[in-house]
Amino acid sequence: MPPAPPAPAAPPVPPAPPVAAVPPVPGVPSAPSALPRLPPRTVRGGIVAGVGAVCLLWGVQAVPSLRLDALFASGAHLTGLLAGYGVLVMLFLMARVPAVEHGVGADLLARWHALGGRYVLSLCVAHGLLALFGYAAHAGTDLRTAVVELLGYGGVLAAVLGTLLLAAVGVTSARAARRRVRHETWRAVHLLAYAGAGLGFVHQLAGPDVAAHPFVLWTWSMMHATVAVLLLWYRAVVPVRQALQHSLRVLEVRDEAPGVVSVVMQGIGLDALRAEPGQFFRWRFLQRRIWHTALPFSLSAPVRDDTMRITVKAAGDHTRRLRRVRVGTRVLATGPFGAMTAHRRTRRKVLLLAGGVGITPMRALFETLPGGPGELTLLYRARDAAQLVLKEELEAIARSRRAALHYLLGASDAAHGPGPLPDGGASAPGHGTRSGGGDPLAPQALRALVPDIAEHDVYLCGPPGMARAATASLIRVGVPESRIHAEVFSF
Repeated sequence: MPPAPPAPAAPPVPPAPPVAAVPPVPGVPSAPSALPRLPPRTVRGGIVAGVGAVCLLWGVQAVPSLRLDALFASGAHLTGLLAGYGVLVMLFLMARVPAVEHGVGADLLARWHALGGRYVLSLCVAHGLLALFGYAAHAGTDLRTAVVELLGYGGVLAAVLGTLLLAAVGVTSARAARRRVRHETWRAVHLLAYAGAGLGFVHQLAGPDVAAHPFVLWTWSMMHATVAVLLLWYRAVVPVRQALQHSLRVLEVRDEAPGVVSVVMQGIGLDALRAEPGQFFRWRFLQRRIWHTALPFSLSAPVRDDTMRITVKAAGDHTRRLRRVRVGTRVLATGPFGAMTAHRRTRRKVLLLAGGVGITPMRALFETLPGGPGELTLLYRARDAAQLVLKEELEAIARSRRAALHYLLGASDAAHGPGPLPDGGASAPGHGTRSGGGDPLAPQALRALVPDIAEHDVYLCGPPGMARAATASLIRVGVPESRIHAEVFSF
């Protein structure tokens, strides 16, 4: 049988044209959205309330005693219940529930997940040690004998194996280890968390704190079943359903800057995704050598005419191969995710601050955020002019909307600040002035660029180091942390 003919090449797609100036909205110009959102305070409050309920459950069952074995056992029961609840919370935070993702934001959720993981692992270890010491004290044996005897119980063995799997996930997630581990390997190891959670649940069902009380057993089981359904639905069913419904395929791949490409995709009924500027999807390109990995990339332009676009910098094997993805390749896009959208806005004036390829969500917001002349400013930090991405589009949007656009070029000790151009606020290499102190993100430099910066909402996206420095400077010039809406991209 002869091979199937290749898919016909699609005609080149020009850069998305900027829209006409978006009129300001009376009052606070935030864009309304029908998407359900659970704000961070609500999610955090729910988690804390759950901790209180677990402690109450432990307190009701606790039998006061000053015997050494009873004290160890009581501590083991409390840490075990908290560890089981903590694992459940960690899984819920990563279940990609839209109301949580859109309200809290993937960046903050990831930080909560990382911090919570350390507590959960510590509680698991503490639970195991306290149970071991309590058993040894109760049986009057040495620790080695106690270990051997305890491992003879199936529920205990399941707990030990589950803890080891969670520990493997924790070790590979440590900052020092992640620098040395390929992303694909890290993701594969991270899947062990599900097996670890399952083994921990088996252990909980065998323990007296849950199994001895029918109502507690039913409630605990329903909580785990609910989280399992959410994980299965949003991480498996929804992506497959979206793929079948929207039939997304690569339309064009084009170079934007050294090591940076834009991938344009076309599908069916993409408006139904309700993707907002500033959000991202997790993309899986069904092509050899890259089909097995889904990575998050922000939309670099609003969805229009059933097309979506991402702009990606080569930072690993997967991203380097995107440059060679073929036209017609099928794409699985899961999302949208992220909370760095117009609904976070609380002030009429907005400053967009981008570093490197962090310009991608900023470019979409720069085009679409409501505002009149003088109410929107974009600062774009890059090492040199060759590293500027989507430069022509940014300048076209700045002219169309009469918005301010400044490039902050150079290394931190030889940085060039901006100078406005007469054609609508875009600055370019050769028109800059020296930034104060040699750092274009220093407080005095930011204040020189945006004198009334304290009256702005700030949207920030860039590498971790740049984001930390910019956040510190913004706070020093009077921008409250609550008005700094950040998304930090890192592996």
